[in-house]
Amino acid sequence: MSTLETDVIELWERKQNDEVDADSAGEDELATLDEFLAALEAGEVRAAEPHDGTWEANEWVKQGILLNFGLRETAPREYGGVTYNDVLPLADTSEYGDRGSRNTPDGTVVRQGAHVGSDCILMSPAFVNIGAYVGDGTLVDSCDTVGSCAQIGSNVKLGANTLIGGVLEPVENAPVVIEDDVSLGAGCRVTSGFVVGENSVVGENTLLTPRIPVYDLVEEEVVYGELPANRRAFTRFVESSVSDHDLFEGGAYKPAVVATDLAEETLEATEREDALRE
Repeated sequence: MSTLETDVIELWERKQNDEVDADSAGEDELATLDEFLAALEAGEVRAAEPHDGTWEANEWVKQGILLNFGLRETAPREYGGVTYNDVLPLADTSEYGDRGSRNTPDGTVVRQGAHVGSDCILMSPAFVNIGAYVGDGTLVDSCDTVGSCAQIGSNVKLGANTLIGGVLEPVENAPVVIEDDVSLGAGCRVTSGFVVGENSVVGENTLLTPRIPVYDLVEEEVVYGELPANRRAFTRFVESSVSDHDLFEGGAYKPAVVATDLAEETLEATEREDALRE
């Protein structure tokens, strides 16, 4: 256990025991929180990591994020000529260019405590929340939201108007995970700790959540909460348990996701789009 992890856990226990709050937190407590945020932004600590093929939450990291809200006072701050009120300033993005990353103005917001890797592109308007991890070479397109603690891998494409949900509480729950080399079409929604396996391509406007079944035609099974690696996925509607009703004719349908093998033309199209970004 690192010194930082030990310090955060001890501070969390003090907060839970009402031994410290925003009024009583002093220089030592705030120094711990500042060190923690710096480690998050550097990618040295993450809200979740894979263990034996399963993504697991790092509870102490999520506790550290919550401590930043519980032990800091809300204060007025300036951004783009607008006064906003929060416990933290926004992230300092001045060094993004040094590592080859781009963030366009007028609406691209990265909250302090979020990691943005090298050779990334963040198009306005976009929002990356505290605790999120955005891997190297990833595109966060216009009108995208990357939720708190969401884990986005390397060389991922988030299509325009995509929502990646965050799972901050409960601290033991793993957040949404988008693994390496995934392409999400415009308008996708990924929520509630869903895991999208590496090298998958998801069609536009697809909703991925643990409550919606994924019909995996490769393994011929129905799975929940994950899209296996190397899949092409898209939304279809299947018959629900509700049949004829006085209010409508015919049966009712519910959303589902169908996953197939990646077609060669799908990979080629993705590669062509990548070439346009070079």
